[in-house]
Amino acid sequence: MAGMVNLLFITIYTGIGGGESLTLNLMKALDRARFRLHLLTPRAGRFPSAAAALGVCTHSVPFRGTSTFFLPALWARFPIVGKLRAVLRQNQIHAVISDYHSLPFIVPSAHSLKVPVIWNIMGWWFPIHPWQRHFFSRKIDRMVAISSAVKEKLLGTPPKIAPERIGVEIPGIDTAQHHPDAVSGAPVRMHMQIGAETPLVAMIARFQDVKGHDDFLDAAKLIRRAVPQARFAIAGENVFAVSRDEAYKQRILARVRDDAELRQSVTFLGFWPDSREVIAAADVMVCSSWFESLSMVALESMAMARPIVSTRVGGPSETIRDGETGYLVPPRDSAALAERVIALLQNPAQREAMGKRGAAHVHQHFSAARYAAAISALVEATLKAV
Repeated sequence: MAGMVNLLFITIYTGIGGGESLTLNLMKALDRARFRLHLLTPRAGRFPSAAAALGVCTHSVPFRGTSTFFLPALWARFPIVGKLRAVLRQNQIHAVISDYHSLPFIVPSAHSLKVPVIWNIMGWWFPIHPWQRHFFSRKIDRMVAISSAVKEKLLGTPPKIAPERIGVEIPGIDTAQHHPDAVSGAPVRMHMQIGAETPLVAMIARFQDVKGHDDFLDAAKLIRRAVPQARFAIAGENVFAVSRDEAYKQRILARVRDDAELRQSVTFLGFWPDSREVIAAADVMVCSSWFESLSMVALESMAMARPIVSTRVGGPSETIRDGETGYLVPPRDSAALAERVIALLQNPAQREAMGKRGAAHVHQHFSAARYAAAISALVEATLKAV
C-alpha cells in the first residue's frame, strides 16, 4: 500500500524482559518514513514508557490476557473486542503484531475492519488445543517464530497445524548500542568493590526457575576451586511480579545468604538500568537456562566481544557457534558449565579471540537492522494479501 503504514504492537506485558527488549530494538530499527508505530498495553509500565521514549504512540486499554483454554467464538464476544476495535479505527491501524495473550481479542477486532494480524511467537509453551486449530490455521494472517526451536516445540509431534504456516525470523540487537567499546564495566565492579584484575563471571536473567540460577550457583562453587579469586554477579529481577517467581527469587537469595562461600563470592545486582555495563564488566557471561526461546543476553554478550557459556537449549543453539563465539553445554550440568568457564578464565588470549569472533558474528547475522528489514517485508506482504 502507498503512504504511511500505521503498525500496532499489542501485548499484555508492561515490564521489560527479553521479549520486550527485542521489540524495542525492532521499533527503533523500523523505517519511520514508512511506519508509524503504536503500542497497546493494559496499563502503564517500563515497556510502554521505553517505547514512548522512542517516539511510539502508546495506548492503554485495561484487559486481562487470555487463558490457554480460550474458546475463539466465545472470546470474540467479550467487551474488550469492541474497545480494541475502536482503537484500531480511531488510529487508522493498517496491521497488527500481537503476542499470544491478546490474540483472541485483537483478531476478531482487526478482522471486522479487514486489518491483518501477525502473531510474533516468542514462546513455545502455548498449547494449541483441538478446538483452537481452526483459529490458528485460518484466522491469524501470518505467524512468525523467533527461533526454529520455538516453532518446533509449539507445533509438536505430529504437528498441530501445518508447519508451513509458521515462518522463522531470529531477532537482532542494536549493534550501534552493543559493541566492544559501548560502555565501561567500571560502575559494576565499583559496586561490587572489586578491581579490574578480579575474574568476574556474570549472568543476566529474570527470576524464574527455567533460568537455572541453582545451576549457576553450583557452577560457581566448582569454579572457585580452580579460580579461588573469581567473583560472580547476578543481574535481574522478578520483572513481571509473578508470585511464583518471587518465591523462587527469595529461595535463591536465601541459598546465597546461608552459604558462606556463596555469600562471599556472589553479588546480586538486582535490576541494573544499563545491562551493557554488566556485560562489559564480565570476563565471561553465562546463560544457565533449561530452555531459552532466544536469549537476548547471548546476542548482546557476543556483540560486546564477551565469550558466553550457554546451555545447548533453544535459541542459543541457533545463535552461538560452539567453540568459536562461545561454548554450548548440556542443560542442568553445572560441572560442564564450570569446566568451560574455568578454561576461559585461565586463558585470556582465548577469551579475546572468541570475543572478537562473536562480535563479528552478531554484526553480520543478528543486527536489529536485518531483523527490521525482514519484519517490514513480512508486514508488506501481509498487507498485499488482504
